Amino acid sequence: MGKVSVFDCSLITLPQIGDRQGHITAINNAEEIPFEVKRIFYLYDIPAGESRGAHAHKECHQLLVAVTGGFEVLLDDGHVQRVVQINRPNQALHIPPGIWASEMNFAGGSICLVLASHTYAESDYLRSYDDYLQYISA
Repeated sequence: MGKVSVFDCSLITLPQIGDRQGHITAINNAEEIPFEVKRIFYLYDIPAGESRGAHAHKECHQLLVAVTGGFEVLLDDGHVQRVVQINRPNQALHIPPGIWASEMNFAGGSICLVLASHTYAESDYLRSYDDYLQYISA
């Protein structure tokens, strides 16, 4: 894995079609996002102000969407930290592998949709920040 930076994480504006009757946003596999989706999950019923995540992936890319509500994502590459606010359902945050990410400060009622490039594999996770720092320095 090459060195990645928090600045390799990007906000993507997803296509939105709509009028006064409402909107629709469609995400086509590997078109609007820079990877093929193999897993989809979502976080919900998170108490206001709480945090989730706090881990990194070795191979998996993730795309986070605030389907409703909003939250912040603390991105960390071991040298630089960056906080990104996500609060629009047609905006997504791409997090490449090798970035420590923590979702935090959830607004009440928020739903976070996650599209992932890999199916679940515990071996892909770095759950300890010390292990993460060792991994990226190797």
